[in-house]
Amino acid sequence: METTARSAASIEIGGRSFGKDRFFVIAGPCVLESEELAFTVARTLRDVCQGLDIPFIFKSSYDKANRTSIQSFRGPGLKAGLDLLGRIRADLGVPVLTDVHSVDEVAPVAAVVDVLQTPAFLARQTDLIVACARTNKPINIKKAQFLAPWDMQQVVAKAESAGNKRILVTERGSCFGYNNLVVDMRSVALLSRGPYPMVFDATHSVQLPGGRGTASGGQRDFVEPLARAAVAAGADGVFMEVHEDPDRALCDGANSLRLRDVPAVLRALRDIYTVTRKHVNAAR
Repeated sequence: METTARSAASIEIGGRSFGKDRFFVIAGPCVLESEELAFTVARTLRDVCQGLDIPFIFKSSYDKANRTSIQSFRGPGLKAGLDLLGRIRADLGVPVLTDVHSVDEVAPVAAVVDVLQTPAFLARQTDLIVACARTNKPINIKKAQFLAPWDMQQVVAKAESAGNKRILVTERGSCFGYNNLVVDMRSVALLSRGPYPMVFDATHSVQLPGGRGTASGGQRDFVEPLARAAVAAGADGVFMEVHEDPDRALCDGANSLRLRDVPAVLRALRDIYTVTRKHVNAAR
């Protein structure tokens, strides 16, 4: 993927470097279900990543506005959600990422979090991309399920037009018929050749959108093998939704990783990154 301007290989977030020279992780529960769950998952992920020396960004949503069913749990909302995310950031000393769904949310969210994320479904919403970029905060732009990897250069160019070069680009699978996604590792390789750090969303990539009628399904067993393949193919970091008890999660539990499984998964991904990085860099 080529873009209109080149950028530095790394972005500083929360005092640490996130880039093409070190494996990193973005992880947390899909949505803010409760203060207790959010703090437990954030604290555990922080400690695991510190022990493995992996840069970490905590992720959770204050509002899941892009659900299929109106009955789906959406979260605590903007005000209460940002309050909780701000306390996690301050109390645990971790950088925080959350997604924004409309332009009017951008300013209040940017005042609290370290990274703004644009949802995959909204990858073509020019006003939203530009508004996020104009904050000059780091932004994580997710590739839409309906876009080819090379189309992302146009999306990234929108952010660059606002003068922002602090960009992450995330692959999250592509539509494959009805209620199904497929991960094409060619997309990972292509996106990783761009100037910005490339992230693989290991849990949304195994989602079965709308697969349960009023909710999405998922294939949790494929999270780790796809993550391993993506890191070997060129992903600089991995995005994962994590829950203490995914089978009881209020959102995306079917494709969320169990918290107790995280240490072994991250250790394997870090090791794969170390072994394959010189070959990935040679191909870029």
